[in-house]
Amino acid sequence: MRALRKPGLLLRRLAHSRNAVSAVEFALLAPLMTTMGLGAIEMTNMAVAYTRVSQVAIQVADNASRAKQATGSSGARMREYDVGEAFNQVDLVYPGVDFFNNGRVIISSLEQNASTGQWIHWQRCRGTYTAGVSRYGVQGTGITGTAFAGMGPTGNVVTADANSAIMFVEVYYQYKPIFFNVGGNTAPTIYRAAAMYVRDDRDLTQIYNPSPAATVYSC
Repeated sequence: MRALRKPGLLLRRLAHSRNAVSAVEFALLAPLMTTMGLGAIEMTNMAVAYTRVSQVAIQVADNASRAKQATGSSGARMREYDVGEAFNQVDLVYPGVDFFNNGRVIISSLEQNASTGQWIHWQRCRGTYTAGVSRYGVQGTGITGTAFAGMGPTGNVVTADANSAIMFVEVYYQYKPIFFNVGGNTAPTIYRAAAMYVRDDRDLTQIYNPSPAATVYSC
């Protein structure tokens, strides 16, 4: 092919050329389309994580409300073993999520004190996320008097009836992104809570730990 002698003619031909236009457009749009696709996957994964944390809170509260050791002469007893089993079931349902290495689960027994006020009689925690503490009080909160209103956000506080208890569960989970954080520079810590009334006439005097003693997941 004869070389073009005038640079201006070459530039005009390049300006009017339509060869490989699609390839150029794809090269320009590919980073944007890839980012949007990965972002959609990340948002879906985050939505699933929020759902799982909610389900864990409900599951643990439900299991703790049912747990008991039946006795022939008095109310059913809650044992440290039963608390441990409520925690263990999280890994059985979600084995790949590794909740206790990425978050924390808190079980509180909300009851009435001697003054008919609300009282966190006992509290158990499991998980390495030590920044995850109860938003509504620690064990012993409300032991006397009526100043402690109960547990839950303002406008949705739950309270226990006389001679009964509510298993109030709080779950913290440090979200691990697949590709990148969506909506911020740091991955969010997901928080969810659930509450269930105890399903039977439980002995509320204490958590029992008969021999062989089970692990006590103190907070």
